Amino acid sequence: MSEILIRVQATPNPCAWKFILDRPVLNEGKATYSSIDEAAHNPLAKSLFEIPGVRQVHYFQNVITVTHQFDVEEEAIKAAACAVIQTRMPIHNPNQTVFDEKKIARENLSPEQQKIEEILDRTIRPGLQGDGGDIEIIKLEDNKVYVMYQGACGTCPSSTTGTLMAIEGILKDEYDPAIEVIPL
Repeated sequence: MSEILIRVQATPNPCAWKFILDRPVLNEGKATYSSIDEAAHNPLAKSLFEIPGVRQVHYFQNVITVTHQFDVEEEAIKAAACAVIQTRMPIHNPNQTVFDEKKIARENLSPEQQKIEEILDRTIRPGLQGDGGDIEIIKLEDNKVYVMYQGACGTCPSSTTGTLMAIEGILKDEYDPAIEVIPL
């Protein structure tokens, strides 16, 4: 198999890097691994966690976002991640997620939460995904939306300030002026 072309790109999170590949990492959906145990059945993600300092691995389309601890050498993480991707990608299965679990889970959501998901899909998620991250609604309760950031957004300083205010502002405008967004 030919060498994998990898473009490394910074994200707004100083502790996360996007590795953009010339082939799919996932053909459908997204996947986030927060520990080596979660990645046990995915050799590529598991190998990335074996790099000292790696905290999270996020897959989306042809992008792998690697989030690392604050006190590690960035160049060492980038070089090690590229080496792992080169050696593990040939055995990686981009069909491992046969369907987008999020879409199936949405079928069981309340109409209110489905509406909020639709608003986030249209307004917020494209930007977050472009930066190597995403957002997940954990629950909607008493006009409070509890969210969890994924990928590069998980430890990004702006996710709890500007991004959070933008999400809340959009939901106030398009859904309910009394809505509150709370990060977990």
